[in-house]
Amino acid sequence: MAQEFVQLKDYIEGHTHDMVELESLLTSHPALAPENGGDGEKEKCDALEDWLKKNGISRIEHFDAPDERVSAKIRPNMVATIPGAKDDYNIWVCAHLDVVPVGELSLWNTDPWTVVEKDGKIYGRGVEDNQQGLVSGVLAALSFVKQHIIPEHTIKLLFMADEEVGSAYGMNFLLREHRELFAKEDLILIPDGGDEKGETIEIAEKNIAWFRFHTIGKQCHGSRPDLGKNAKLAAAELALKVHDMKNVFNKNDPLFDPPYSTFEPTMQLQNVAGINMIPGDDVFCADCRINPCYSLEQVREELKKRVLAVEEKYGVKIEVSEAQAEESLPTPLDAPVVLKLKEAIKAVHGIEAKTIGIGGGTVAAGLRNLGFNAVVWSTMDELAHQPNEYALIKNIGIDALTIAYMAAN
Repeated sequence: MAQEFVQLKDYIEGHTHDMVELESLLTSHPALAPENGGDGEKEKCDALEDWLKKNGISRIEHFDAPDERVSAKIRPNMVATIPGAKDDYNIWVCAHLDVVPVGELSLWNTDPWTVVEKDGKIYGRGVEDNQQGLVSGVLAALSFVKQHIIPEHTIKLLFMADEEVGSAYGMNFLLREHRELFAKEDLILIPDGGDEKGETIEIAEKNIAWFRFHTIGKQCHGSRPDLGKNAKLAAAELALKVHDMKNVFNKNDPLFDPPYSTFEPTMQLQNVAGINMIPGDDVFCADCRINPCYSLEQVREELKKRVLAVEEKYGVKIEVSEAQAEESLPTPLDAPVVLKLKEAIKAVHGIEAKTIGIGGGTVAAGLRNLGFNAVVWSTMDELAHQPNEYALIKNIGIDALTIAYMAAN
């Protein structure tokens, strides 16, 4: 397929800039989850589906999740298929439709919902996270469709809902209700993280636990601590004990940066309204990222001991809840998707890729836990969630060519 790959390369290089049109269309339809004050992704998905059909990608299926909170009553999950010569496995490119809010508008130099092109970059909310990866997948597919070249392996483009606030209506819904979409042999690429060279392939994630600690004591006057039970004091000691858990779960893993597990107290809710009041109620949270050699159950058991110690010392009651808890199996270093992507990166980027782990969470975790080997990769400057978010136009093309290489060989 060497000659045909030259054709694919010529097409992608000649049409990379055309993808600014699609980026502009997608950005003009804000796709915010209800949790972020939005109405979901339906309008954006409809616009994308119309664009795909007009450009020759017509085999489209929907696997939408019901959601009464949005006007459409559904959260869209759409799959576009470009049939290949072999059905031994599919090559998936999984991108999400939703974006995060703009944040402080005054920090933006341009209208976040209108794409602006300057110096090889396009600016706007969502242009990188995750529209760059989405559009790269579309451009790779178009390089086959527009030239009537049948890919060696079937290409599946998945456009998901709800990634930014937990994936309950996106990937997690698909894995629960439509698991038959994926096969263990499939090569699953999630272009939702990476580096500016495109040399890191994410194959593992730290286990994640977000804890909420509600300490219940007895409020009293600041001058009479003997009449109360200082919930703040107890919570402060507990925060230090949570942070100290890094010394128990202390094995390093060089796959990650930092290589150690982290236990960080974070959000603090207001307790009392006056300085001269000893709080009888206190709430703080902790964000814990644990190397996967430890289970969350091990973490919970150690945490329980520390909570009991603080309760006994200060005579308070501490309620512990979990805002998030996720464990993730790694994708093996020798998994076909890792090897195939490394080969493609070498051929297209001219570099030797390396495998890494991350502390953040992606939709790859759910796939991996069910035995579907997935990788997270892209060439990007990592501007996700920031004001003045941008994507490099050239990255759309080089990543599209990398995906096309995987499908053509």
